[in-house]
Amino acid sequence: MSAGAPYVGRFAPSPTGPLHAGSLVAALASWLDARAHGGQWLVRIEDVDTPRCVPGADTLILQQLATCGLYPDAPPLWQSHRGDRYQAALDRLIAQGTAYGCACTRSDIARANAELGRIKPRHGDLVYPGTCRPDHTGLRGRAPRAWRVSVPQGAAGHWLWVDRRLGPQSQQLDEAVGDFVVRRADGLWAYQLAVVVDDAEQGITDVVRGEDLADNTPRQMWLQQQLGWPHPRYLHTPLVMGDNGEKLSKQNGAAALALDDPLDALRRAGAVLGLSAVAGGTVSEWLGAAIPAWRARLACWASSAPRAETIA
Repeated sequence: MSAGAPYVGRFAPSPTGPLHAGSLVAALASWLDARAHGGQWLVRIEDVDTPRCVPGADTLILQQLATCGLYPDAPPLWQSHRGDRYQAALDRLIAQGTAYGCACTRSDIARANAELGRIKPRHGDLVYPGTCRPDHTGLRGRAPRAWRVSVPQGAAGHWLWVDRRLGPQSQQLDEAVGDFVVRRADGLWAYQLAVVVDDAEQGITDVVRGEDLADNTPRQMWLQQQLGWPHPRYLHTPLVMGDNGEKLSKQNGAAALALDDPLDALRRAGAVLGLSAVAGGTVSEWLGAAIPAWRARLACWASSAPRAETIA
């Protein structure tokens, strides 16, 4: 983030269904952060994964946000309309030797990892072993199925950054993720590239999103660095957990957000963010009172979390 840059934040839901309680927490936090900084709040519909998108869900999500008094400051942006911008970014990465074609199937990757003694984690993917890297075996005459970005190895791959809520964070990028996909074998754009392109072109200075996405940050910062774009600041919010102890999500059957009483929904979301004491008899009154309460919450996080300088 450039010093003195006007604040621009965003909420970026995937239209795979209506908002649920967890997604309202992220939406509310991003809106409050923008308002607390006197900035702009945008909404971006992240619909590049078209097979998972539900027809009409984007319209429903915008209606749900409006019911809760969360109105964007500019017309929403749809990722599905922006393939040319993602292609331009990929072309740059290919030209500078950062991106390369990959011919591996999932079974190829699983087999290579098995030979290395690696086991797939319960929540996550196997680390790509680098088979098709130009400095490894390359494509060996095979046609590329997907495009990957090479990540730095060893000490250069030890990524450090500071989260505005969580404090100093680190990830050994090559060991935790490996070279990651930016265009999938089915021709669809991967989330990591699309979000980086859109954040840069929309001038996003601050990303506020759920804590489950924190481990995406090094990949996105690496892409930002390779494309010559500034890093936004990041703040990852607490998660809403389901009865089974897992993060509440559409994938594990989270119920659609009940908005017959939007004020109650906001209060519940606010409680997750530590704003239980906020009072207000209407949606607008509650939101107005929540803005200074959010500023106080930010000050609390800033004073309690240890700080570290980023080397990214």
